Amino acid sequence: MSDAHLDERFMRAALAEARAAVEAGDVPVGAVVVLEDRVIARGHNQREALQDPTAHAEMIALTAAAAEVGSWRLDGCTLYVTLEPCVMCAGAMVLARLPRLVYGATDAKAGACTSLYAIPADARLNHRVQMTTGVLADEGAGLLREFFARQRAQGKK
Repeated sequence: MSDAHLDERFMRAALAEARAAVEAGDVPVGAVVVLEDRVIARGHNQREALQDPTAHAEMIALTAAAAEVGSWRLDGCTLYVTLEPCVMCAGAMVLARLPRLVYGATDAKAGACTSLYAIPADARLNHRVQMTTGVLADEGAGLLREFFARQRAQGKK
């Protein structure tokens, strides 16, 4: 199976996590961590459920992946996330020494990988993360648009 096909397959798993976030009443962002072509960790936004500003899909997935491999260093892992990570999540990827990030939709308001900042590629940091962008971006962006349209219709957010 080609890299592009694998990226789509694992991004679909991240999209399933994003749908789980919607079911829980949170912003639809999902993430999975893959090691040796196997999902080892999953996460979706849980800020509302946990009332925790750090409960982003990426943070939950990275924490679960570190527990799974028994190390904070996520050597050989790839993080798949439906939306471009924010500053906090991009920083966590660098600190975890994550080799690769694959994300879907860009985030013009808070994206810290290519949109507002380029933290994973910043040569001033001690680690750089390879990135593949735009994988199933329309699907991830569509989930976000639908979620926020419902929120506005209900007078929320």
